[in-house]
Amino acid sequence: MKSPIKLRLTGFLATVALGAILIGWTERHAWRQTDQLQKRFEAMQRGGYHLADHLEAAVLRLNSTLFRFDLREDPADRIRFRQDSDALKVWLAERRSSSGSEDERELLQQTEAALADYLTNALQILEESAQTAGPGSPAALFERTEQESDRLLGLGGQLAKAQRELLQFALADSHQALAELKFLLAVSLGLLIVLSMSLTVIVYRGMIAPLRTKLIESRALIERQEKLASLGVLAAGVAHEIRNPLTAIKARLFTQRKLLPEDSEPLEDNRFISDEILRLDTIIKDFLLFARPSEPQFEMAKATTPFRELGDLFRPELEKDSIELKCEFLADPQIKADSQQVKQVLLNLIKNAAESIGQNGMITLRTRTKLARLGTRSAHVAVLEVEDTGKGIPSEVQKRLFDPFFTTKETGTGLGLSIAARILEKHGGALEYQTQVGRGTVFSVILPIAQCDDSQLR
Repeated sequence: MKSPIKLRLTGFLATVALGAILIGWTERHAWRQTDQLQKRFEAMQRGGYHLADHLEAAVLRLNSTLFRFDLREDPADRIRFRQDSDALKVWLAERRSSSGSEDERELLQQTEAALADYLTNALQILEESAQTAGPGSPAALFERTEQESDRLLGLGGQLAKAQRELLQFALADSHQALAELKFLLAVSLGLLIVLSMSLTVIVYRGMIAPLRTKLIESRALIERQEKLASLGVLAAGVAHEIRNPLTAIKARLFTQRKLLPEDSEPLEDNRFISDEILRLDTIIKDFLLFARPSEPQFEMAKATTPFRELGDLFRPELEKDSIELKCEFLADPQIKADSQQVKQVLLNLIKNAAESIGQNGMITLRTRTKLARLGTRSAHVAVLEVEDTGKGIPSEVQKRLFDPFFTTKETGTGLGLSIAARILEKHGGALEYQTQVGRGTVFSVILPIAQCDDSQLR
């Protein structure tokens, strides 16, 4: 299974890749559309929007040359006529080969045929004019040349019409392409906004929020460690300065008790003072255990072993208060732990659960496995749960639940959960809880699994 960091990184990279693909596709499509429009207009420009005007001007120039030759009989006009006619034929052939419209190519072919007929008749006019001594009739020659060129000029008009239609089609295509580009840009902008928002959410939830949570947890841990360090410094002095006087007082009380008569008021005072000294001694022991916990003696054990032993110990006592003790062993992995310290933790949790219920309820002892984060890595862990149907933990109490010397009990020291958390830290584990006011609480002891196989993970 992928770790949460890998999943967040995968989601982050997938979002970036999707955005890059979208931008690249939109840019490529827009570039291609723009390039096609540019090529189309360049082709139309090369073909010439004034193709008909060029043809008409060329025909009129040929007519003028032909008419001038008839008037002057200058051989240069004859040569110029042939050069202009050859240039016009080449120009028509080039326009036909580069035309992008089938109708235009057909008109150009008809124009070439009409030009051939025109040149044939024009050459005949030139020959007749050369054979005639003196200038011929200008009116008659002009009339004959106009008749031959009318067909060419008519085809020029049709070419102009075809050019206008081609321009209208090109403009229509351009408008459609621009509309498509606008739509694509709008869609791309919307998708980019959505992707940016998604990316922001992924980055915040996947990176910033966990870092913020870790920062808060680290700050709380540092504050807690500072408190523990202060308590550790005080622990030795407190033990030395208080326990020795208490031992002396206990010895004097024991000696005095022998001299006091039974059922006397001084004997009752003696017993009361002795009980209070015993309570003080317990507080000091708990304080020393919390401030300077002993190093755990690790040994291999099954996760259900401490629950089985404590269940047999607590069941008769709980039945007196009508509290049912239920066991749900969903898994039984091997753990490496100090069995006595783990039992001390679970014993404290079971006692707290019984006190939270009071009368008529149920305590469930459960073992299972799960994937959890311990330190800087994720691993399968053993979970030992103590679930009760008690009153739950109010929110104002939850804030100080693991603070040393904080307790809601009249006779409690407020060190039970703090000691339990310290013991589990020594084991490389953790103590977690879930609670609902009026419905109960679940405390989970998290311990690393020593030997893991598929049969143990459920």
